[in-house]
Amino acid sequence: MHEQLLLILGLLILVMLLVMLAQRIKIAYPIFLVLAGLGISLIPGVPVLQLDPEIIFLIFLPPLLYEAAWYTSWNDFWKWKRTIGLLAFGLVFLTSIVVAFASQALIPGFTLAMGFLLGGIVSPPDAIAATTVLKGLKVPKRTIAMLEGESLINDASSLIVFRFALAAVMTGVFSMQEATGQFFLVAGMGVVVGIAGAHIFYAIHRFLPTTPAIDAAMTVITPYVLFLAAEHFHYSGVMAVVSGGLFMSFRAHEIFKTGMTRINMTGVWNTLIFVMNALVFVLIGLELPDIINGLGETSVMEGIKYGLIISLIVIVVRLLWIYPVAHIPRWLSKKVRRDPSPGWKNPLIIGWAGMRGVVSLATALSIPVMMNSETAFPMRNLIIFITFVVIFVTLVFQGLTLPLIIKLTKIGEIDPILPPHEQQASIQIRLDNLAVNRLNEKYQSNLENNSLVENFKNTIENDIVQQQSHLESLEMCTNRRNDLNEYHEIMLDIFALQRKELFKIKREKEFSDDEIRKAESQLDLNELKITGNKHL
Repeated sequence: MHEQLLLILGLLILVMLLVMLAQRIKIAYPIFLVLAGLGISLIPGVPVLQLDPEIIFLIFLPPLLYEAAWYTSWNDFWKWKRTIGLLAFGLVFLTSIVVAFASQALIPGFTLAMGFLLGGIVSPPDAIAATTVLKGLKVPKRTIAMLEGESLINDASSLIVFRFALAAVMTGVFSMQEATGQFFLVAGMGVVVGIAGAHIFYAIHRFLPTTPAIDAAMTVITPYVLFLAAEHFHYSGVMAVVSGGLFMSFRAHEIFKTGMTRINMTGVWNTLIFVMNALVFVLIGLELPDIINGLGETSVMEGIKYGLIISLIVIVVRLLWIYPVAHIPRWLSKKVRRDPSPGWKNPLIIGWAGMRGVVSLATALSIPVMMNSETAFPMRNLIIFITFVVIFVTLVFQGLTLPLIIKLTKIGEIDPILPPHEQQASIQIRLDNLAVNRLNEKYQSNLENNSLVENFKNTIENDIVQQQSHLESLEMCTNRRNDLNEYHEIMLDIFALQRKELFKIKREKEFSDDEIRKAESQLDLNELKITGNKHL
């Protein structure tokens, strides 16, 4: 056990070094993760690691789904709910059906239930992969919102398909009518359990004397509790986690009131999700040799062939589905036509961004090894192997070509959205004006007698003037993009210099570490205004 743990930690460090290399050469890190998984499997003498599939499902999926729900913008999700729903439900079911019948016809001995099992695994694209590839590229905000919203719901719908297909393989019985009714019952009650559980955690965060550390720890515990509670009653733990995550995210401003809490929680979750992504690919790398040896009568080349064909199917089905989804509702509804047309470029990018990732891999690894004490699960290794090939093809091929497609299409913002700097300046002016009005209305006597309060008001008024001047400068630079990029580069260079100065100040031991950390946190916030919250 100690040797295996040391091996996993060593491989994790290796994967992190590869991620650093990916950042250095500006390639999305999920691409390097799948390459790392393949590379680990090729290392001579690497011991085979076998984990309980149920443990893999329980450990990895709840936090991955909860994090996706947490960072989903509810406003954007609701605005584009029609398209998101057609992608997250319609496309998942269509992909599962096509993959099921294709794999049954293609692979000897593959049943329709096993086809639906494979379809449920490979049907959902991965939001982390897509947004990481798109980070730093000029794509419409609508595109990001749809991809994130789709990934949130399609994980839930695909995992429900997976669970029903798994039950059909295990029992040998499947009824479409019964499955449809059960789907709505299981999913609907999962949502009920998720919302009910989220209310309990909401009350704990809001009304009990928590600390930033406790709040962060509670958010890590929450998805596991929601998942296990729903599964205990045989409802969808996936829908419980997703619905609970959306509820908690929407009410976050009420329960996480301090900046330290929010910054601490963001750091915890960014680290947790990154490590889980890396760990899943390390595990597949350690299991891949055993999976290949267990392919049975199917050769590696045949498995690769099946994987390539299934990859082609999921890519083509997505591209064929996305254009009708984007344009047919516009032909049928005047209300839909009020929004600017997506044209042909936006659907192309959304269609090509359908990269599979960590959720598909964790789901495949969760297939039980045995159906019962005597019978092994049929073609488990082949299903996992095909899943890995699909992830490899979509991440590497689509992930590396997506930036080129964006560059060639020269897509711009579709909807009338203010640039981020204008939004930040406008928000700050509004907040500053509110503060000045509050001081004038409620603290007039304090302004006359307390120099600190008076100085605070003067600072805010100066800030309003500076922000208004900043807005005017941004308007002047609208058609001079190079000026704005140059400004960002200068500010980031100054922030880097200030960090070095803080390090010197720390070595001088004249100021306390707490105050230096506060100054560093302010630098972090200033940098975020330029770079955005681009978590891994």
